[in-house]
Amino acid sequence: MNIFDNLKFTYKNGNTLIKLIYLNVAVFLLVNIFLVIFRLFNIDASEYINWLAVPSNLDKLLSHFWTPLTYMFLHKGFYHILFNMLMLFWFGRLFLTYFSEKQLLSLYILGGLVAASVYVVAYNVFPYYSAAAYYSVLLGASGSIMAIVVATAVRAPNAEMNLLLIGRVKLIYIAIITVLISVFSLTGNNGGGEMAHLGGALTGYLFAVFNKKGTDITYFITRIVDFFVNLFRPRPKQKAPKFHSQRMSPQEYNQQKARNEAEIDRILDKIKTSGYESLSADEKRKLFEKK
Repeated sequence: MNIFDNLKFTYKNGNTLIKLIYLNVAVFLLVNIFLVIFRLFNIDASEYINWLAVPSNLDKLLSHFWTPLTYMFLHKGFYHILFNMLMLFWFGRLFLTYFSEKQLLSLYILGGLVAASVYVVAYNVFPYYSAAAYYSVLLGASGSIMAIVVATAVRAPNAEMNLLLIGRVKLIYIAIITVLISVFSLTGNNGGGEMAHLGGALTGYLFAVFNKKGTDITYFITRIVDFFVNLFRPRPKQKAPKFHSQRMSPQEYNQQKARNEAEIDRILDKIKTSGYESLSADEKRKLFEKK
């Protein structure tokens, strides 16, 4: 099995978490191959890539209405996607300990949508961001991942993760520190991204809190995803009914019927003398078909 067959096998047999990681990596590779090809011809393709990112400008957002979905699978640099995919893998595995695969996908999408909404609102409300509101764009899975991180930490606050050079740390502390870093970075170079992180964190918190009360706030996302999955899923082919090429004559039919009835009488007599358990599998089948 070569590397491509191995990747194909892993994706096909992997869970939703693995498929999400594969999808993010595939988009990253395709986008960067696209950029390299255009750069060889001295063409700046960054503007085309921004067609997949969420613009903070409302007019651009209305004309790029698909970007609140596409941006959460788009990454710019190697370390950007590496860090995000590691976070998604670590916390996604913990998330699946307490929640379902469908909830993982739905929270990923819902967290990303809320993160994008918070980003757009912040850039159009707070004067601090107004200077960059016209040209800024949002991309990356960080908001979606923050939702998964916080949801897992709220669900299992005392669960621990072994961090390099630090040791075992409770999930709730990791979530709190991550959120605080975003809060203190709101006026930094990536202020819009930090706003999106907080939107994702809020979504994860609400998901976990409502889930404890028996309400799944991602249910409507799950219904939409299921609709599109079933829409494009190939339907199993129905087997055509078999017809006999030749019809039996009335005499042959009566003879066949008599043989069947005689066989059923024999099976019934066997049950009377030896019990039902003495029947063979074929005799039980014939008796069932007769009924």
